[in-house]
Amino acid sequence: MGSPVEVPYLSFILLDRESATAVYMQIAHQVINAIQRGYLPKATKLPGSRVLSELLKVHRRTVVAAYEELEAQGWVQSRPNQGTFVVGVEEGKAQRIASPVKAALNGYPVKTGFSFKQSNLLDNPFEHATCEYVFNDGIPDIRLTQTDLLSRLYSSNLKRKSNYRKMGYYNRDGSEFLKENLSHYLNLSRGLHISKNNLLITRSTEMSVYIISEILLEPGDTVVVADLSYFSVNMIFQKAGAKICSIPMDEEGIDVQALEQLCRQQPIRMLYLTPHHHYPTTITLSAGRRIEVLRLASLFGFIVLEDDYDFDFRYDKKPVLPMASADTSGMVVYVGAFGKSLAPGFRTGFIVAPENLMAEMRKYLGIIDRQGDILVEQVLAEMIREGEIHRHLKKSVLVYKERRDNFALLLQEHFSEQLSFKLPAGGLAIWAQWKEPVNLLKLSQESARKGLFVPRTLLYQQKNLTAMRLGFGHLNQEEMTKSILLLKNCVESLR
Repeated sequence: MGSPVEVPYLSFILLDRESATAVYMQIAHQVINAIQRGYLPKATKLPGSRVLSELLKVHRRTVVAAYEELEAQGWVQSRPNQGTFVVGVEEGKAQRIASPVKAALNGYPVKTGFSFKQSNLLDNPFEHATCEYVFNDGIPDIRLTQTDLLSRLYSSNLKRKSNYRKMGYYNRDGSEFLKENLSHYLNLSRGLHISKNNLLITRSTEMSVYIISEILLEPGDTVVVADLSYFSVNMIFQKAGAKICSIPMDEEGIDVQALEQLCRQQPIRMLYLTPHHHYPTTITLSAGRRIEVLRLASLFGFIVLEDDYDFDFRYDKKPVLPMASADTSGMVVYVGAFGKSLAPGFRTGFIVAPENLMAEMRKYLGIIDRQGDILVEQVLAEMIREGEIHRHLKKSVLVYKERRDNFALLLQEHFSEQLSFKLPAGGLAIWAQWKEPVNLLKLSQESARKGLFVPRTLLYQQKNLTAMRLGFGHLNQEEMTKSILLLKNCVESLR
């Protein structure tokens, strides 16, 4: 090797005087980086401490400390009266860098050096924007959350000594306290007949469906969904290798005659439904068709995956119980979300199923969410036990009902000639169909330019359908008025 000062050390040792990392450690780390990448091969002689200190404009003791650190880690060796030499990687065996480019030594690789399987199925369908006003597909208003109560309950659980042991161990089966209280709550509110052994606590509906798909679906299985269905869940089914088959809908929900005909033509593994408020149309599956679906499931042996994503948001005095409450054959797997009206960090998902299937699902949950969130689960359980969740829902549902009515009035006032819709009995969104076709993509783009974000996931445009799912739950009176006026202005500008 030539003289050690010929190596351009300033090209790969870049010091940050404001960093919390000591300067001598910065030097050591960046020399190690250069050795690992083959820029300083084995037997390279490093410059003396005085020379390098002058080069880097640091005190000589700083360089001495860096060299001591390098030697302690085994990267260099100090030889009396000879100098300090690299003992790391032999030349030719490391990732050799052809030219001393700063970015190559101080940056992270842009791409992997290996190939891997990539999936277009899981591309993120959700969009984000910085517009002042936003439509979504029906999200609660975070401003209505009982933040003071949640904070107080979380803080008290964090300080409670009886929780220390629980936090110190893996919580792969979920909080027993939450399962006991949630199973009781679901029995009372949804007419179920379950114990804590029929309940699995998950992070979200999507996580629930993923676990179910991993266990119950094989590549090539047929999953039946409605013509319009929840795109995120469809992505999970497709990733599992399932073949998705759609059946038509009308004002009473899915066409059960079409379902029976399909069952007679080919084996069906699963039927995915959102019967309480169908996503995205908000239609409630009629009582007669619910009974028929359960009959067909028992007759043909397919699984009914019932997604009750917004059961809590019902505005009339006639709650529709889930199909799982009438299932006597063990054909229904019931998933839902609890605490949806609370802050996002306090929401959770759940699965209800017979115990033999639950035992298998706990194995999968133990792999993908072994730690759990014991404190949040304790808070939710306390809110159920003390009746706080019931009181919160009772208040928030009144607010959302008023917002639904106001939103419907605004749509009627400004879009009566262009949109048709029915007032939904529940949920936080209105399904609105255009009487004359409108280019919804152009409408979305024009809206964004004028300060109103309308994500593509709300737009449904087919040969015989032009519709939008417009969420109102997160908007107060002023916000929804301005949003509707902006939308009207954008429609008029596209004419």
